Amino acid sequence: MSQMSQMSGPPPYTRDERRALTVRVVVPVLLGVVAVAVMACTAVMGYAGFDTSRGSPDTTSSTTRVTKVVDGDTIEVRVQGRTERVRLIGIDTPETKDPRKPVQCFGKEASARTAELLPPGTAVRLVRDVEERDSYDRLLAYVYRSSDGLFVNLELAQGGYADLLTYPPNVAHTGELRAAVDEARREQRGLWQACGGAGKPA
Repeated sequence: MSQMSQMSGPPPYTRDERRALTVRVVVPVLLGVVAVAVMACTAVMGYAGFDTSRGSPDTTSSTTRVTKVVDGDTIEVRVQGRTERVRLIGIDTPETKDPRKPVQCFGKEASARTAELLPPGTAVRLVRDVEERDSYDRLLAYVYRSSDGLFVNLELAQGGYADLLTYPPNVAHTGELRAAVDEARREQRGLWQACGGAGKPA
């Protein structure tokens, strides 16, 4: 055998052979990556109990139900066998529970309004924004009442029970929440009339 023959190696793959190799090796790898991604997304949605549509919730049914109203902008829900604390995104009602702050003007009224809108057992849809949780491990959500699609965050802002509170990047509804707060202030609803503004002591 000549030195040329020894160095030449096996003949190159034909086009059909290359195609078959791609199918046998590359396609299974790609399918595996897709499967892992789908499982990860499913796990996140299942754990949080979230609708990830960011503003277009399906309000026909829900397995997420309110168990407790903590204060005007914080509730507890039962979802898939777990109790989760939920902070309503984009609004800030007067404080009633924060040990670092005194009870603020209109705080009890705001808590009572949220309890009126979301009594225990109420089915809700939680719609997330960019971030799933805050630094206190509370779920961050736009809360919709499943029975009629009521956007609870917006309802509290419109009624004068809450000021605007924006934490980027969670800003999907900032424009309409700001408009609702501005209207409540102009019309002197709720805390704007009773307290002369947000954050005042009781």
